[in-house]
This record gives sequence, C-alpha cells and structure tokens, in this order.
Amino acid sequence: MNLALTEEQEMLRKTSRDFLTEKCSKKFLKQMEECETGYSKDLWQEMAELGWMGLAFPGKYGGGDMSFLDLAVLLEEMGRACLPGPFFSSVVLGGLSILDIGNEEQKQEYLPELIRGERILTLALTEPGYHNYDASSVTAEATRDDSNYVISGTKLFVPDAHIADYLLCVARTKPRNGITVFLTDAKSPGTKCTVLKTIAGDKLCEVVFDQVPVPKANILGRLNQGWSAVQKTIQRAAVGKCCEMVGNIQRVLEMTVDYAKERKQFDHPIGSFQVIQHYCADMATDVDGARFSTYKAAWMLSEGLPCTKEVAIAKAWMGGACQRVFALAHQIHGAIGVTIEHDLHYYTRRAKAAELTFGDVDFYREIMAREMGL
Repeated sequence: MNLALTEEQEMLRKTSRDFLTEKCSKKFLKQMEECETGYSKDLWQEMAELGWMGLAFPGKYGGGDMSFLDLAVLLEEMGRACLPGPFFSSVVLGGLSILDIGNEEQKQEYLPELIRGERILTLALTEPGYHNYDASSVTAEATRDDSNYVISGTKLFVPDAHIADYLLCVARTKPRNGITVFLTDAKSPGTKCTVLKTIAGDKLCEVVFDQVPVPKANILGRLNQGWSAVQKTIQRAAVGKCCEMVGNIQRVLEMTVDYAKERKQFDHPIGSFQVIQHYCADMATDVDGARFSTYKAAWMLSEGLPCTKEVAIAKAWMGGACQRVFALAHQIHGAIGVTIEHDLHYYTRRAKAAELTFGDVDFYREIMAREMGL
C-alpha cells in the first residue's frame, strides 16, 4: 500500500506552503481577525490566479481537473498557515455542492465566476435549536408563491455570509423530510446578516430570511429531495475540515518540538527529559493517526466510494487528537503558550472551533456504532 503523495501533489504542497508562509504571517492573521471582512481581496485574487479556487473543478468551467484528494493537500497547507478567508465556504461548501447537484445552466453561470475569484459562496444550514445534522432539524421554510418561493427563517453560524454573493440555503418545502436547497442572492431584500463573535476569530454569521423571494430556477437539485445532497456536503466538509486540522496539529507538533529543544531548565533542554520526550511522542502518534484516517476518507470521497464509517472515524479521531495534542503542547510551552504574543493561541482557538464544526466527537461515534450494526 503506497501512502506517499504523487509528484504533482508534492509540488502542490511545496508551492502552497511557500506561498502561504510568505503571505500569511501571524501579523496578517491578527489584522484579519480585527478586519470587518476577515479576508484580503488582494490575497484572494492571487489565490485565484494560482488556480486554487478551481483546483477540483472540471476544465470546462475553467478548473484544474484535479480531485478532492488533491484539494485535501491544499487544505492541509491552509490549516497549517491558519489561512483566514472564504476559501472553505466558497469552494468546499458552495462550489462543490453546485457541481454535485446543479444543472448545467447553473454550473455554467456560477462556477466560472467562483473559479476566477469573482464570487463568494457559502452554505446556510444550521439554525437556532439545531441539535443534530439531520433533516428534522431544518425549520426554515420555503413556501410557493406563483413562480417563486419565499424563504423565512433564521440560520446560525453561517461562515462568511457577510461577504458572500450567494447563499446555498437549506429550507423545508414539505412537512416531514421535504428539504430543498436554494441558491439565494445574499443581498436580496429581507436578508439580514450579523457577524457573531467567536473563539476562533473567524466570521460566522446569523442570517435572517424575512420573506425572501427566490425564483424557482434557483432550486439546486430536486424539489423536496435535497437532504441527500446536504448529507454529501456535510461528509465532504467534515473531511475537508479534518484536512485543515491535520496541517494545524502538524505545525503545533513542530513548534512544540522546537521549543523543547531550545527551552532550558536545570541547565538542560527540557526535550532531554523523558517525560517531555514521551509527550512529544504521544503528540506525533495522534498527528499521524489523524493524517492517515483523514486521507483515507479523502481518497474514498475522491473515488466515489461509500465511506460513511471512514468519514466518521476521521472526524471522531481528529476531535480527540486535537484535544490531546493541544493539552500537551500547552503543558510543554507553559506560561509562554498562553500569551497573545505567542503563535500557539491561533492554532488552539481554531482547533477548538473545528472540533465542533460539522459534528462533534460523540456525533461521529454514534455514526460509527450504527455502521457496526449496534
């Protein structure tokens, strides 16, 4: 079994790491956290020119004809750099969902604009009182009005909605499990967006839909049959978030090992003490386990193979691994690790947010149990 990256993937990893190391300093991260938009338009356009937005899209839309597994390599490097901005929401949540269920006219209209960096997309799914990732938790309603639909309801924790051009809104169009995905103009009358304060400093929003009209032509996929597409989006997003977190905890491991080599106590580097060596070994074990399970799930998604259990394993392991890695990283760093001047807090805050995004550890443990017939 060959687990190595291909030559093309290695080149992608190297070029993206070099680019993000230069462009994404911790000073820049601080500026983006304090910035109203949360991203740099100049950097966004540079990424588009590098072909990153179109990496996993077909060439006929202007994309790079690469796979989700290739995109996983790029997402890992973005996680390593703590890259701010709407790449994940636009590409993983928005663009790939349109590629999945959009008709050809919709793909031709929206995907080239996304790939050129001219449009920002996101997914509006979770709601107040949303207790699980199942169809019964969707209460926002879309009712028929002549040739249009009218959406009413509130969505919470919508990433980058304040700068989005279009929202993929998941709404109920029929009692019980009649769920439909609508492509809505984020600037439509009746749409109100409020940026929330979050631990990660990212831009999650509350979006209120107050009688927002949406043309019937803006339905993505089939009417009342949208939940299966949403489930696929959640699966892909969970793995994509795991890819980011692999880069995150890999960088934290490197930072911690470097610190253990430099920090001295009793005239010796603390890395010479057995307990610190074992802490670092435990961190490395968690990082490699997370990478293996994540890339296995990413490969299966790329191949179109059933992978419900594999996705659940990856996300559940990642949640636990992040908790353990950061507990040990902070223990080794001591007081310096909790200062705002040190870089560790950027990774810690993002890891805590990612742990809960698209389902927490217990949510995926339950899925694994069901897949085992329990």
